[in-house]
Amino acid sequence: MTFAEKLKTIRKQAGMSQEKLAEKLGVSRQAVTKWETDAGIPDIENIMAISSLFDISIDELLSNERSAKGQTDYLFESVTEYDIDESKHYDMKLGGARHLVLSGYVGEKIRVRLASNTLSSLQSDFKVKIDDIRRRIDVDISRKNGVTEAVAKEAVDIFVELPNRYIGKVEAAINAEAVTISSLKCDSIELDAKTRNVVLDGVIGTVELNCNLDMDIRCRTLDGAVEINQISATSRICVPEEAVFAAVAKGIGTSISYERDGKPAQDFSTPDADHVIELNGMKSELVICTHNEGV
Repeated sequence: MTFAEKLKTIRKQAGMSQEKLAEKLGVSRQAVTKWETDAGIPDIENIMAISSLFDISIDELLSNERSAKGQTDYLFESVTEYDIDESKHYDMKLGGARHLVLSGYVGEKIRVRLASNTLSSLQSDFKVKIDDIRRRIDVDISRKNGVTEAVAKEAVDIFVELPNRYIGKVEAAINAEAVTISSLKCDSIELDAKTRNVVLDGVIGTVELNCNLDMDIRCRTLDGAVEINQISATSRICVPEEAVFAAVAKGIGTSISYERDGKPAQDFSTPDADHVIELNGMKSELVICTHNEGV
């Protein structure tokens, strides 16, 4: 099922007209028609808005169902796999991308898939190197033939699948418009990123986000800790209405505030809760809000 088909289906299931969807997203009805007829796709901000509006993960929204032949709706792709037989520490330098999807699955391979609808030279322009060094797996994606990081951010999506039974710690560096981490169970994930949009869905463990850009973080589930390390940034993290968590601000000049339904609210964290949201760094602010805040 293509993105166009998915959008049309979930819109109709919600009993919403194209006009109403356009109104909620702040776009024209013609834009929605264009997306639903596969004449174009939304930019990342509208994809995030659609994801939030219909409560569907970006991974699910953008992923393409494989046909009986194992093909996807991407026009061009490159897949690299490597067998894993024991718990590993994964250290990944992924470069630039439009969207990074990092997920866990039931299996015994690490899979790195690069996909694009516009870059026909994808296989020759990018090299995926996987090195197995004792108990560590190093992944490095490099560009060739003069391809710039700016091109990668416009044209390439990166999908990394890790075998949940063999995951210890995960470290990843990425420059992307959006990052989705889903269905992943591990000791900890450390993400060094240049990104404004992060989705966490079904992640068990500690997620450490190192980023000095203003971020919009959406936790579809909260099972562990989210540690946000920033300098001179203002970010938002949206958690499920029923989430029970402790909130901690550390560092110099950091602060945490709260919102419900898009309006300022009193502190609704729970001291000594098992799950934690932590802000570290300098001169940074974090707004914690709930899923029903509005798009």
